[in-house]
Amino acid sequence: MPLLSRRRLLQGGLALSALGLGLPRLPALAAEPRILTAGPGEALLLEAGQPKTRTWLYDGVSPGPIIRARQGEEVFVRLKNGLDQPTTIHWHGIRIDNAMDGVAGLTQDPIAPGETFDYRFTVPDAGTFWYHPHNRSWEQVARGLYGLLIVEEKDGWGGAKQDIAIVADDWRLGEDGQLDEASFAHMMDWSHAGRLGNTLTLNGQDQLDIPVTSGERIRLRLCNTCNARILELRIEHPGIWVVAEDGQPVPPRELTDGYIALSPGERVDLIIDMILDPGSTATITEVSADQRLVAGHLVYHPSDQLVHTKPSPVPPPALPANPLSTNLDLAGAQAVELLLEGGAMGNMAQATYQGETLAIRDLVGKGQVWALNGTAGMTDTPLFSAPRGRSVTIDMRNDTAWPHAMHFHGHHFKVVERNGKPTGSEAWKDTVLLERLESAKIAFVADNPGKWMIHCHMLEHQAAGMTTWFRVEG
Repeated sequence: MPLLSRRRLLQGGLALSALGLGLPRLPALAAEPRILTAGPGEALLLEAGQPKTRTWLYDGVSPGPIIRARQGEEVFVRLKNGLDQPTTIHWHGIRIDNAMDGVAGLTQDPIAPGETFDYRFTVPDAGTFWYHPHNRSWEQVARGLYGLLIVEEKDGWGGAKQDIAIVADDWRLGEDGQLDEASFAHMMDWSHAGRLGNTLTLNGQDQLDIPVTSGERIRLRLCNTCNARILELRIEHPGIWVVAEDGQPVPPRELTDGYIALSPGERVDLIIDMILDPGSTATITEVSADQRLVAGHLVYHPSDQLVHTKPSPVPPPALPANPLSTNLDLAGAQAVELLLEGGAMGNMAQATYQGETLAIRDLVGKGQVWALNGTAGMTDTPLFSAPRGRSVTIDMRNDTAWPHAMHFHGHHFKVVERNGKPTGSEAWKDTVLLERLESAKIAFVADNPGKWMIHCHMLEHQAAGMTTWFRVEG
């Protein structure tokens, strides 16, 4: 597995505002569409003095602008395609109208170069979500096309003074600081762990320094936009609480060691009590693969003149619940099985691709090395159809040598079992990580009509066969 590296750490920092979250932001949306342009650009991903990297960007910034709305409001974005290939936008994790889901070939035609498409939908849930292409996403996301969609609580939430977002990504760069374009669609990546980068950025920066004030409480939103890397982050600071996962509130729980694992596509909202003294620094590190890579800092203002009362170690107030359908009928649920097969060192000898049964060698020749229930790639018929309002359980079994982050469009689910044992989890997720040879049972209410995709969010795995869809009728 390629390791992340840091050539040299910056000594400077980036000033963040409570509203700006350290990222470019679109203003509040109105009746007229906001234009969002996807096109080529450059971003400084390395330390100062190094060359900028040629990337693909939304509105010329990395990450793309934060699209911000309040719960229950309408989002109206007109995407202009300035790329030389078709694209779309998928609004990851938000439960919206199916026609706006942005999956090329399933919910819309891809947007041709020079063309536009209007995305218009109401956001039912408050939380942290994100947007990215769903056409050649294995390339377009790796080139830098993604941004956050943040939906604020309808009546506000007074649990934090600052609201800060961090978008984490790994980039595969050559010695010249440019994207390793020759490795796109490389079968070694597609059949193994996926495209793993060698350069880590937070908010598109080599090192992100976040100014904080002793005595305040902050909300920190983390999103993993990597193509395939499971990020293992550690915030080396006490007083950290998890309050939401994948955009949905959870009962606040304390992180005693500051450790957060996020597979591609996952998000987590944290509350952090700033209980250190002015002038202190807390490090944000990436700790996978037995390494400790410094990625940023929480930097306390060194010359505070005010006397601050440090917060007492009590849990923050819970976030208000979203209007999810949470009344699961497990006894009467429609039961579905989903077998994950294929990949290097796997047992899959053959699979069906475009209606034809092919041996693994022939599948490789067509760029297909993974399968769901014995089928590689999208099909004309759904994995299953469910009437609107029906509870559904899906027993997933990972019979491969690699982890898979399984993402479900249009719905949130609860992981009720892992390896045959109840989890007791209260979290409602849109992405679940299955480690090698692991099984999990998820459950959800199929209450959003339309055609909805299921796929591995290791984007190379999706491209190489690990994708399907289901229909909700009514």
